[in-house]
Amino acid sequence: MATVLVAEDDSDIRDLIVFKLEQTGHTVIAVGDGSAALRLARERTPDIVLLDVMMPGMSGIDVCRELRQHAETAGLPIVLLTARAQESDVAKGLTAGADDYIVKPFSPRVLADRVHSVLARARA
Repeated sequence: MATVLVAEDDSDIRDLIVFKLEQTGHTVIAVGDGSAALRLARERTPDIVLLDVMMPGMSGIDVCRELRQHAETAGLPIVLLTARAQESDVAKGLTAGADDYIVKPFSPRVLADRVHSVLARARA
C-alpha cells in the first residue's frame, strides 16, 4: 500500500496508530518528535505524513510548514493529529498546509479511512 511517516510523542497513541495502519497494509515509520519527522520525510520521502500538533521542540505545525517550503516535500500529503478542536486551531493547521485534521481521541478505523482518503486524493 503506502509508506506512512507518523510523528507522535505519546508512545501509546503512536503504537495504536502503527498497529492500525500496519493492519491495513501500510508500511509505517514512527518517530516521537518533529525534528526526527522532518529529517525522515526528507530522507525517505514517505507517501503520507501524520503529525501530532503538540510535540516537544518542533511542533507538527512547524514541520508541516517546513515540508511545504521545499520542492522535494511540498507535495507530500499531510494529516495533523491533535486534541485541539476549536475552529481557530483547525484553521491554523489547514493554513499551514495540512490536507486533513483529525481530532483526538479518534477511532483507529476512522484514522485508517482518512489516511486512505487523503492518499486517494493525492494520487488522483
